[in-house]
Amino acid sequence: MEKKGAILILSGPSGCGKSTLLKNVYKNISDYYFSISTTTREPRDGEKDGVDYFFVSKNEFEEDIKNGQFLEWAEVHGNYYGTSLKPIKKALNKGKLVIFDIDVQGHEIVRKKLNDLVTSVFITTPSLKILEQRLNNRDTDSNAVISKRLDNARLEIKSFQKYDYFIVNDDLEKASSELVSIANITRIKSKLYDNESIINNWIH
Repeated sequence: MEKKGAILILSGPSGCGKSTLLKNVYKNISDYYFSISTTTREPRDGEKDGVDYFFVSKNEFEEDIKNGQFLEWAEVHGNYYGTSLKPIKKALNKGKLVIFDIDVQGHEIVRKKLNDLVTSVFITTPSLKILEQRLNNRDTDSNAVISKRLDNARLEIKSFQKYDYFIVNDDLEKASSELVSIANITRIKSKLYDNESIINNWIH
């Protein structure tokens, strides 16, 4: 049976290890498309346009909002972040697993629009204290930014039960194995298949 296009959403606080876990997922699954966000913030050192993000001006972003070109978008820390619909539709039509790394607010919006295609996972550290340690150890953000990230994390954890799965990233190997299993199973959800054609083909 052909694999169906599906959506896997990952959310969790910055510093919980989503990027590291995703690297292990990529090694173990085929036919995926990682949904790259579009943002109005400045690129950080080493970030490339079209690889890490699509970097655009505020005017350009606001024009695309007006034209309904975003699946979801939000304003975070004074900058816009959003997900363009065009590459997603293309990937789904090719039967790919479209992977999102978006926040709680974005998850709710995607759920409303594409619920039948979505499987979602909330990933976090064992505690807020450990999250703070990881953010400090990364040494990439100012104290003010870290403080904002921790405030966001306190709010986001309250929404974890809105997700299909919950992973505490304490043991990297275990968490990776759990996420790979979820990624594989998203492609065989019954809701992805056309009801009538499956029944007719099975009976006849």
